[in-house]
Amino acid sequence: MNDTPGWASPGSTPSDGRDPGASAPADRPGPDRPAQSAGRPDEQPAGPGAKWSAEQPPPGRWPAPAGPAAPDQSPPPPPPGPGWGTPPPGGPAGGHGTPGPYGPHGGWGGWGGPPPAAKPGVIPLRPLGVGEILDGAVSTMRTYWRTVLGIALTVAVVTEIAVVLLQGLVLGDTGTRVLDDPSATFDELARAMADIMIGTGVVYLISLIGTVVATALLTTVTSRAVLGKPVTTGEAWRDARPRIPKLFGLILLLMLITAGVVAAGALPGILVTVTAGSTPGVALSFLGILGAVVLCLWLMVRFSLASPALMLEKQGVRKALSRSVKLVRGSWWRVFGIQLLAVVVANIVASIIVVPFTLLAAALDGEGLSGFVEGTGAYGWTFLVITGIGAVIGSVITMPITAGVTVLLYIDQRIRREALDLDLTRAAGVQDHGSGATSGG
Repeated sequence: MNDTPGWASPGSTPSDGRDPGASAPADRPGPDRPAQSAGRPDEQPAGPGAKWSAEQPPPGRWPAPAGPAAPDQSPPPPPPGPGWGTPPPGGPAGGHGTPGPYGPHGGWGGWGGPPPAAKPGVIPLRPLGVGEILDGAVSTMRTYWRTVLGIALTVAVVTEIAVVLLQGLVLGDTGTRVLDDPSATFDELARAMADIMIGTGVVYLISLIGTVVATALLTTVTSRAVLGKPVTTGEAWRDARPRIPKLFGLILLLMLITAGVVAAGALPGILVTVTAGSTPGVALSFLGILGAVVLCLWLMVRFSLASPALMLEKQGVRKALSRSVKLVRGSWWRVFGIQLLAVVVANIVASIIVVPFTLLAAALDGEGLSGFVEGTGAYGWTFLVITGIGAVIGSVITMPITAGVTVLLYIDQRIRREALDLDLTRAAGVQDHGSGATSGG
């Protein structure tokens, strides 16, 4: 009987059907059978040996203990290979060392280690590392470049055209000239400051609208890319359009929270300045604003996954905020570090593109590079158009990276906390992901 696991079940008999205890030849005495006298075959021994037949095969029929196996017997199993996970060849399906339901080597992931994670799309469906999150965002851009480029380029062009027209037709550089004029009155300075703040706010609002729309569309694209399912710009727009108003509400609420925290931090210093003097008031205001900035950073990281939660889980604004807090809890530093790294990488790449355009625009308009460096140059449409082109190219790169990292970080946190990888595997139509076989769309 072979005793290799997976080759024969315990208790089975040898292939020839003989009892292992009855394998001794008839012409040899056994411990329970006395020797027969030569020439007296009619004499029957007493005891258990009487059960043996008088006609036995000749001695040459029996193989030596170390000889080759008989034709009617199965060959002995081969020696085990290196490592416990090496399956014996030819073993029956479902036995140890054969492909099973939980991995290529049977058992819970097989003796050779855990099964490889399914990867129907741009990331493997398991907890991700920092490099895998960044690579997944870049892979989404590379794999679905038509959709990603179409969304990012459209949003960036529309946004930048609005900003350039606003700066060239409405804002101009009047406020800057007043601030540079040492003979300007207090009213002129106040009016110039108000104009600059209003103009900056309008530009920021336009950029915010473009960022929200791009984030909504790119979230849909990235979520499909995780499943390996392509999506067109029209499909992304149809999926994201119902959620865009709530996404605007979420962004505005986060802005109000930030403004409220900063105002609360600066208020004690302002009150002290009014009542006790400027020196202690300024110091208290600085400390209050510094503490408010730290608190805002902590809150923004806790709420940073609210946007994908709102888009992908079809949640409301308050529920999306609570979902983000739940997912970030216990992983604040990790979430902060990954998002900071993504922002730094995206801005470095964008700066490599934007800075040359800015220098080229300064050289072709106004007082040249010297005026740009000294801050005394007055720039017109040429400067605005060239810098706008550079800004468009930079936005096309930065928006997909930052949006992709946020979505993949959200998916990674859900995989770690809620086993989302199982749902994603089923949604991707992956079958037998332990052996790498996939099917589906």
